[in-house]
Amino acid sequence: MGTRASGAASGAGPPDDEARAEAEQAVTALYQTHAVGLIRLAVVMLGDRAAAEDVVQEAFCGLYRRWGQLADPAKALSYVRAATLNGCRSELRQRIRAQRRGGPAPDPADAASAEQAALLGEEHQQVLSALRRLPDRQREALVLRFYLDQTEPEIAESMGVSTGTVKSTTSRGLAALGRLIQEAGQ
Repeated sequence: MGTRASGAASGAGPPDDEARAEAEQAVTALYQTHAVGLIRLAVVMLGDRAAAEDVVQEAFCGLYRRWGQLADPAKALSYVRAATLNGCRSELRQRIRAQRRGGPAPDPADAASAEQAALLGEEHQQVLSALRRLPDRQREALVLRFYLDQTEPEIAESMGVSTGTVKSTTSRGLAALGRLIQEAGQ
């Protein structure tokens, strides 16, 4: 019978049926509880529901593959949240590279369905549009703080920065967001 240590060394995921069942049960429960919120987070970050769902699904798949390597399974949600943010960053970088290579890439926010547009009020759309124009780190800090209601230490852990950096990034992000909204209103 394999051990978690042997599975962790190979990086191949849970090593035996018992560990695999434990990982499947834990990841499934986490997914059922938190997937919708993480998809919302990714939608705000990316402006594209399909890409957001892909990023979140990849984060949960990564958690399952690495379940045996988690030092503290109680921090699995933090792992998935950080993986989701990292996936959003990667997706945004890919978009920038594609735009540089082949001209302007379509803005997913502009391709919103009529149903989506009807569901979002004009003011909400204005805030989301301004939020998407912020630098990645500022957008992440604001979304984690005000959309997911995380504390500064939780945000610091998710973003991989210090609490002081979270405070300054949030402050700068709020100021920039206010300017962008004010400019759009003129």
